[in-house]
Amino acid sequence: MTKPVVAIIGRPNVGKSTLFNKIVGSRISIVDDTPGVTRDRIYMEAEWSGREFLLVDTGGIEKGDDVIVSGMRRQAEVAISQADVLLLMTNVHDGLVAADADVAAMLQKSGKPVLLVVNKVDNIGQPPAELYEFYNLGLGDPMPVSSIHGLGVGDLLDEIVKLFPAPVEEEDEDDSLKIALVGKPNVGKSSLINKILGEDRVIVSNIAGTTRDAIDAKVTRNGREYTFIDTAGMRRRSRVEEGIEHFSVIRSLGAIDRADVCVIMIDAQEGVTEQDTKIAGYAHEQGKACVIAVNKWDLVEKDGKTMDQFRKKVAEGLSFMLYAPVVFISALTGQRLERLFELVGYVREQNTMRIRTGALNDVLNEATMRVQPPSDKGKRLKIYYMTQASTAPPTFVLFVNNKQLAHFSYVRYLENQIRGVFGLEGTPVRFVLRERGESQ
Repeated sequence: MTKPVVAIIGRPNVGKSTLFNKIVGSRISIVDDTPGVTRDRIYMEAEWSGREFLLVDTGGIEKGDDVIVSGMRRQAEVAISQADVLLLMTNVHDGLVAADADVAAMLQKSGKPVLLVVNKVDNIGQPPAELYEFYNLGLGDPMPVSSIHGLGVGDLLDEIVKLFPAPVEEEDEDDSLKIALVGKPNVGKSSLINKILGEDRVIVSNIAGTTRDAIDAKVTRNGREYTFIDTAGMRRRSRVEEGIEHFSVIRSLGAIDRADVCVIMIDAQEGVTEQDTKIAGYAHEQGKACVIAVNKWDLVEKDGKTMDQFRKKVAEGLSFMLYAPVVFISALTGQRLERLFELVGYVREQNTMRIRTGALNDVLNEATMRVQPPSDKGKRLKIYYMTQASTAPPTFVLFVNNKQLAHFSYVRYLENQIRGVFGLEGTPVRFVLRERGESQ
């Protein structure tokens, strides 16, 4: 199910990033670190009143001449097209300025829900008289907040959630394997889909309710039905306005949310880039089965070591995703497309694998005998048993005497032992630690 998108827009220094951090900071359980994943994102998952959504922090709208105003207008238009709810953020200390009015006028024409946020109202009690000036924007009641202190943020979130579209579950009758093709523009995503469609002679159709700017292409191959989700790619920050770059990522995130398998497409001539790392990191965090497809392999000059050398570069750039198989393809010639289909099916099976508790504990016992659990100040970690709680991704619960003694390096060691026995190639693995008597 695709998460609603909430975009924060406004001038520099009105507190957009502070509000962003305040909201996502309340979701530390989801916004946790993944080793090797770049964390300087401008989008993050958040939750309020049981509704999950994507929060987006945009670049500031600068004052200036017609060139800047044009850039501001373009950024606002992109925000309008991608977001479900728009937050126009202003600053009570600066008062109402021309840039606020320009953006407000565009937002009013969009038909999208807009909330007017007036920041830096840092005192509890009667709102300052300056607040009423913002009624002139015609966006309804201004919502006073203090993003640095958190005042009014809960009330703002209540209003945001009220404006979300009703959640729409995926239709149960669609049993096809959903595959998201993600990556930078010009990496060959659309060419790959066109090649697949041309070979299989099927019809591309727009499916109502799918992720914005994505086309679902249904393909039947070797008796199995696939749905490919083609996304507009992410662009390098240096090539487009900062604000537009923020929103170009959202298309890929929505596709990943809906997908069973993510094919992360890398340009063989460019190698792994920062944007590749970000999108792969999101797929990893969502627990999706992944295949790394190195496209345009036909354009690379090769010798006997080229493929192995490129695999090492991929491993360095996507070090948190060493579990994902790498396939070298050409969307132009169709090279190794059959292998890509095989890997997509295989990693989905691994992602949904369920392992018997007895078999898991046999591996656990052998692993703990080989390498003793860590100890601290004379107290040693005891792992009583392990069981699998869920799939997609495979999630294992370790029942222990003291969670604080379970160093991440030892949990990683156990993960490697489980992977060594059961495979689990192409899928992240999750571990949950519970102490005896702890509630589920």
